[in-house]
Amino acid sequence: MRATANNGSYRDRRSMKHVLDNVHGYIYLEPLFLQFIDTEQFQRLRDLKQLGLTHMVYPGAAHSRFEHSLGVYWLAGEAVNKINFYQGQELGIEEFDRNTVKLAGLLHDIGHGPFSHMFEREFLPRVLDGYDWSHEDMSLKMIDYIVDKHCIDIDSAILKTAKEMILASSEHGPQKSMTEKRFLYDIVANGRTEIDVDKFDYIVRDSRACGIGSGFQFERLMETMRVMDDEICYRANEYLTLHKLFATRADLHRTVYTHPKVKAIELMVVDALCYANADLGIAASIQKPSEFWKLDDSILKWIETSDSDSPSLKEAKNLIQRIRKRDLYQYCNQFSVPKDKLENFKDITPQDIICSQKSGGVTLKEEDVAVSTVKIDLTRGRMNPLERINFFKDYDSSEKFQIPDDRISHLLPRFFQDRIVRVYAKKPELVGAVAEAFENYQVKTYGCKAQVHATPDKKKARKQLEYQNQNDRQ
Repeated sequence: MRATANNGSYRDRRSMKHVLDNVHGYIYLEPLFLQFIDTEQFQRLRDLKQLGLTHMVYPGAAHSRFEHSLGVYWLAGEAVNKINFYQGQELGIEEFDRNTVKLAGLLHDIGHGPFSHMFEREFLPRVLDGYDWSHEDMSLKMIDYIVDKHCIDIDSAILKTAKEMILASSEHGPQKSMTEKRFLYDIVANGRTEIDVDKFDYIVRDSRACGIGSGFQFERLMETMRVMDDEICYRANEYLTLHKLFATRADLHRTVYTHPKVKAIELMVVDALCYANADLGIAASIQKPSEFWKLDDSILKWIETSDSDSPSLKEAKNLIQRIRKRDLYQYCNQFSVPKDKLENFKDITPQDIICSQKSGGVTLKEEDVAVSTVKIDLTRGRMNPLERINFFKDYDSSEKFQIPDDRISHLLPRFFQDRIVRVYAKKPELVGAVAEAFENYQVKTYGCKAQVHATPDKKKARKQLEYQNQNDRQ
């Protein structure tokens, strides 16, 4: 009845459950962690899609934060087991360490709001001006709430350290209570090098769900990593594997997470939630974990089927119905902010666009235009993330060192961030006017048109014709 774990210890299978994950195979769930998994607060993660609204463009992207959380839990344990197998005696890894890292992996996303990062980055700033909120901070509150509500029997030191690990990559993370084994904080949310099992899981899981091939192999990094001076380091010959980790993540952001139509739908949902907020108290739920856990992706269906006579809810409902009918905000054009303008770049607003209109024709209003500014980088803004990683020559060497990328290849990038500005017309008949104002803004700001090409005349004419046909039918 007992199974041997990778670290050589024995576990009684009679007290465990196992699930078959489509990325990692069988995942074994131990009693300590089942106390959290088998709660309504953790099960809520089944109703939060990992990629938010992306499934409306990539239909396969319907996987949930529940699956991802189990995957990170499993990889966190595997990472500790690998380190323990090769360096256990040297590092003094104990069961406490293993349980703490796995708990952090399991619960790192328990505080996520609906629709992936859109809730905290797009919706909350619109309705709570200046309010600083993050899903990591909310995860800590949710953990305390779950422990209290369900009377979970757990070592307080495990709980405290696991919460610190969840905030390890945050700028406002707490002082780490462990003065030794600091490398354990780098496994789930790595604030030092950005290499962690959270990324390992979502890069592979998201790529597979969206039908996009990925050449990144996290298994190579798991097998070859080594702790040196209390830091996880990698063999020098894995430099390009690490570059592929960051490059694949950036590609996913460009082609999937920030796809122009995904952003169009997100802009519409944010507008809908803003209309509905006063009636439903959506933003207020972040104040109390007892209310927050009831909030998930189903809020759109609730708004859509509401019989309320509230004018604001009706506006929200109309927007959701437009999404269902694929009557989306219309993408007009985009440009990449010039490299020499990035440092002092300020977000462009609808007001900036309408102020760039020339007299004559349609007069645009601020509410006719939506602007989305997308930042894509390799995790460190305009800096190369590989500059912070320490490598070693082979397992006989005791020296760690950094590698300049020109020692590896001259084909690697010399610049590490894009900012892409996209503009949308909220009404299809306004595509031409918005596109023209957008071009005028670029010329006024940069002295030239920064976009790759003009908005196709066919797109402008088609949208105008569709609008006229729709009015004729009415």
